[in-house]
Amino acid sequence: MDDYEEFISRVKDIHKIGALQGHLGWDQETIMPPNGAQSRGEILSWLAKEQHLRTTDPKLGELVEKLSNDGSLNQDQKSNVKEIKRRFEKASKLPSEFVAEFAKTKSEALLAWQQARSESNFDLFKPKLQKLIDMTKQKIEYYGIETTSYDVLLDEFEVGMTVEDYDPLFDGLKQRLVPLLQKIMKAKETNPDPVLPKEMTFSIEGQTEFCTKVSNAMGFDFEGGRMDISTHPFSAGLWPGDTRFTTRFDEKDPFSCLYAVMHETGHALYEQGLSREHSFTPRGDAVSLGVHESQSRFWENQIGRTPSFWHVTLPWFKQQFPDSPDWTPEDLNKIANSVTPGFIRVEADEVTYNLHVMLRYEIEKKIFNEDLAVEDLPKLWDSMFEEWFGLEVPNDTKGCLQDIHWSMGAFGYFPTYTLGNLYASQLLQAMSNDLGDIDAIIESGDWSSLLDWLRPRIHQEGSKWTPSELIENATGMPPSPEPFLNYVEEKYSNLYNLE
Repeated sequence: MDDYEEFISRVKDIHKIGALQGHLGWDQETIMPPNGAQSRGEILSWLAKEQHLRTTDPKLGELVEKLSNDGSLNQDQKSNVKEIKRRFEKASKLPSEFVAEFAKTKSEALLAWQQARSESNFDLFKPKLQKLIDMTKQKIEYYGIETTSYDVLLDEFEVGMTVEDYDPLFDGLKQRLVPLLQKIMKAKETNPDPVLPKEMTFSIEGQTEFCTKVSNAMGFDFEGGRMDISTHPFSAGLWPGDTRFTTRFDEKDPFSCLYAVMHETGHALYEQGLSREHSFTPRGDAVSLGVHESQSRFWENQIGRTPSFWHVTLPWFKQQFPDSPDWTPEDLNKIANSVTPGFIRVEADEVTYNLHVMLRYEIEKKIFNEDLAVEDLPKLWDSMFEEWFGLEVPNDTKGCLQDIHWSMGAFGYFPTYTLGNLYASQLLQAMSNDLGDIDAIIESGDWSSLLDWLRPRIHQEGSKWTPSELIENATGMPPSPEPFLNYVEEKYSNLYNLE
């Protein structure tokens, strides 16, 4: 066995442990009985420790060093070596016992969050959140701080991104989005949006049938995956041939389920489109969360929130909900795109969505760069929300307990959603240049050409390139917020007849 063969064999074993962790994590959030929690925490802790020991094995380090200077490697091989070198160096800074304890804490925190959320009681989550924050601060110390503490966390989810990058980006978005929001709210005073009838309910069975049909039309392979229910919708690419996503239901609002399904199917299509040739290696992984979110936001918003989409799916909707009003595709599109400042990020419109992300970003900055006390978090959330959105938060479930991310220790994740929005618009622009009228393609009901365009440019490339290189290769220009801002201003100016 030559050096690269031995290296890749070790790498695949590490990835297979990650796949097992993913499978057990999915099970924990969907069908695991409550009494399984303690054992599950111990098993996940053991797997995290085992994966860490293999990632920091000195022999792997030796192989990485030798291969880093091997000029005979092709681009795919170089990508694997480069990424494992980065992971080896980071992981080597963390003690194995710490990694095991952190995994156990996350498992316990998830269950505490689920209970706290269902009872709208932050105090039930506070001790576990405190421990997660303390351990995350310890992790930052282990890694070492070059600029700010929070930068260390941002880098975990989008390599190379820092507060210095995000601050001006968010400021620029805010300068254009807030005036747009004000114009829309003024227009709504004289021309209110259509709404779902308050007295009407939409059965969970009907929503399941409808959403499954949409997911299938998007290209999701149900022979290689499944849809289930969880507290917070998520997607998990477990291993080749097994990609799973979840949704949640509200009998008064079928759009909540629909757009969760379209969002998570977007993620799942990326996972199903990764190169089988490179399974269980970094080259076969999705490149970043920002790029991952571009796939989910593309399908959810730029395909799903269009009149063309509703021209195709309205008959399916009527089939499941025959008692619904005599809506046109344009009516449903208006409901789907209604700009209304609300409490829940995952249900937010495209104009306010990034403001939700910015709020979480600012709070995380305060936690890690300014030592915000955990007990002050709900109060800060509520006051910032009222200042930014003009709404008084009624309870913790609609406030600081709504997202799963902090219970997973995923501090620094939220900004990637905004990157996803920006990348998605840039991909849409490039796709339109190549394929022509996207609305006409959507209205045809055959969306395979959209997926066929994304497959070779994004999905099959895996982690061959950096996120910014990947986006530039796919679109012909470096990542930029302009396509998104132009898209959102044009779309909502037309919807609300703004000048």
